[in-house]
Amino acid sequence: MLLSLTDVEVAYGAVTALRGLSLEVDEGEIVTLLGANGAGKTTTLRTISGLLRPRAGELRLDGRPLSTIPAHDLVALGVSHVPEGRRVFPSMSVRENLLMGAYRDRRHTREDLDRVFALFPRLSERIGQAGGTLSGGEQQMLAIGRALMSRPRLVLLDEPSMGLAPMVVQTIFEVIAEINHDGVAVLLVEQNAASALRIAGRGYVLETGEVVLSGTSASLLSDDRVRQAYLGEDLTPTP
Repeated sequence: MLLSLTDVEVAYGAVTALRGLSLEVDEGEIVTLLGANGAGKTTTLRTISGLLRPRAGELRLDGRPLSTIPAHDLVALGVSHVPEGRRVFPSMSVRENLLMGAYRDRRHTREDLDRVFALFPRLSERIGQAGGTLSGGEQQMLAIGRALMSRPRLVLLDEPSMGLAPMVVQTIFEVIAEINHDGVAVLLVEQNAASALRIAGRGYVLETGEVVLSGTSASLLSDDRVRQAYLGEDLTPTP
């Protein structure tokens, strides 16, 4: 098992955000986290990437405990985090933003830049442009590209389609599938539950910091609770 969380509890002061959370991500699979705003999805990703510390429970990567490892050292272990809102460096160029993703190891920079530009040709066209002047979709491409520059084994993606035009969303999901096809595991938080479940192998549904449902994507897509709450289907019986 690549990543495992067991009975993880996280709090913001007196407010408990995650309660006994357990989940797993295996090598080379896509797993999605579903849930309403405030369910604990972003907190889960931030805890895995070391930005938050658990109050209880265990996080392990390849069986190695993660709870005491600094966030910047997790990159060297193969974990990359693409946060909600992109968080690109606005005054730095596209190229400089991408190079920040490779700050720990510059041995394969040219090869990795070529890979990112193959996935996102638009970034190659804007290589000298400041990150803050890019469109929202281009900034999302840049954020994902920056994460890939560290050659991760696991990418944490937080709401990659938020606020983007449908055509751009399609591109982003195609790239996620391609990244995964290359052997990178993905833990995906996504408001577009239908799209997330179509590319993921498994999923977990969170409510108020707890897993209330889990299973294969096919089983979740056919579950009435998921269909009504996250896929927008009206299952009210017709009189």
